[in-house]
Amino acid sequence: MNRASAAWDHLLAACAGLFTKPSFALFCELLGAWVLCPGRHTVTRMLEVLGPSRRRAHDSYHRFLRAARWSTAELWRMLALRLVARFAVDGAIPLDLDDTLFHKSGRKVEGAGSFRDAVRSTGKRVVYALGLNLVVLTLRVRPPWGAEPLGLPINLRLYRKGELTHLDLAEAMVRDVAEWLPDRRFSLCADGAYASLAGRGLPRTHFTSRMRRDAALYDLPKPRRKGQRGRPAKKGKRLPTPTEIARRARSKEWKRVKVDVRGSIEWRLVLCLKVLWYKVCREQQVLLVIVRDPEGKQPDDFFFTTDLGASGARVAGDYAGRWSIEDTFRNVKQYLGGEDPQAWKGQGPERAAMLSLWLYAATWEWYITTQGTKMTWPCLAWYASKRTASFADALAALRRVLWRERLFGRSGLRALTPKSANTLIDVLARAA
Repeated sequence: MNRASAAWDHLLAACAGLFTKPSFALFCELLGAWVLCPGRHTVTRMLEVLGPSRRRAHDSYHRFLRAARWSTAELWRMLALRLVARFAVDGAIPLDLDDTLFHKSGRKVEGAGSFRDAVRSTGKRVVYALGLNLVVLTLRVRPPWGAEPLGLPINLRLYRKGELTHLDLAEAMVRDVAEWLPDRRFSLCADGAYASLAGRGLPRTHFTSRMRRDAALYDLPKPRRKGQRGRPAKKGKRLPTPTEIARRARSKEWKRVKVDVRGSIEWRLVLCLKVLWYKVCREQQVLLVIVRDPEGKQPDDFFFTTDLGASGARVAGDYAGRWSIEDTFRNVKQYLGGEDPQAWKGQGPERAAMLSLWLYAATWEWYITTQGTKMTWPCLAWYASKRTASFADALAALRRVLWRERLFGRSGLRALTPKSANTLIDVLARAA
């Protein structure tokens, strides 16, 4: 067994204490088949990869997802602690938050509902689809090769209509992570739909998000005079809206800064102002950061953060890095078939979706640990400038290791020449 194969086995072995012995065997077999499976990632399609000699009764894998006694929360905890120990050793831990729709079909899928499809909807037309609405928390990781950050999932909640809101679920996940890491601080980013998290008093967490262009902003209330009667004022003088502040600002008030926009450095103009956004965060001021394109090609952006000491450049860069979670959703659906498992009953749908996101983070952790900055992809003449790994490259590298172990790891026979074997393994690794 080589080092890369041992690293994957060690990662899975870290989960052994979270399962019974039979369930752990099913967990390892299912994840291995999930990685190797080409095409649609239904449970029965994955079982074809295992081969008849290694396969159990197919309903045992469905039962593992639907009703087996194991905890998704404990799996997330184990993974979060492992990822933080490797990728976020010191400083504030960068987190991103968003929700996504995992499409499902069928008359009765447990936990599914009709939700707005953000991918297919436009400003003029809203499209609804049946599926699981997942609220996901990711750890933002800067890979060793630089470039765009990665979003590695570390917690998940399923939103169900009529129960806890998206904000409630998001708050619960952040509090989970804060409990797992009691000595650390956090820097959380989310889009404007989650702006109200700023007023939830998240533990040891500074929060950054978008601000409405028409937000009602105020100064802090004036200090009470001695002997003044009546209830203390909660807000001071009304300020102009963010768009009005940007319009009125003089050129000397803008500061020209370099902003890290997903791995590339770009010049921006920023304007920072401490304000009270009473509707969102009643107890304290937030820092409004207006970001302007010096060339005037892009519209102004309006961000805010609860970290009053943050620089405008850092706030703009932090929010730009939030895009890593969108890449995560795309890659999980496209390469790991997160929407494909046909689990309908009990905890099956939620657990299957959870495992696809868990596997995404585990694959990246394995790849960075074992491959580092090595070029694990073929140097193609029509793509000679490629220097950074994509998730497809990471998945292909893991497939090569697992296929090589499966074909040759337990046998001394060498029916294939090394050249033929490597060609076969490459084809299997990149199968659609």
